[in-house]
Amino acid sequence: MNVNKVIIVGRTTRQPELKALPNGSQVCSFSVATGYKYKDKEGKEVEQTEFHNITAFGKVAEVIAKWVVKGQEIYVEGRLKTDVYEKEGQKHYSTKIILEKFQFGSKPKDAVGGENQINKPASESKSDEIEYPTEEINPDDIPF
Repeated sequence: MNVNKVIIVGRTTRQPELKALPNGSQVCSFSVATGYKYKDKEGKEVEQTEFHNITAFGKVAEVIAKWVVKGQEIYVEGRLKTDVYEKEGQKHYSTKIILEKFQFGSKPKDAVGGENQINKPASESKSDEIEYPTEEINPDDIPF
């Protein structure tokens, strides 16, 4: 039995790029950073960051390009694919993740772009602050 499965959760490091293949289908490429923390021999905390190149095809590529912004958290599930190319007589290897499933995560607070962004003044766009009513709430007024 063989298994080629990758699951990562991280933040996008650049705006996704959408391109069309010669056959007309869409391809989107972007990268995701993940982090790992550990303590070294002296007990100091060390943070290590890995960068993963992601490629999506078809309708998924269009959705990613339309809605994902740089710095956004994203869950990525897919398979590894290694490309081999020659440059100046030397073989080089590039490994990427072919996207199969994904889930949107939180966007950075200062995110700009994506069609779901509403152009509001900065004072109005704080979505993580809840405004509670100042007047007393009558339980009989609640519709459920």
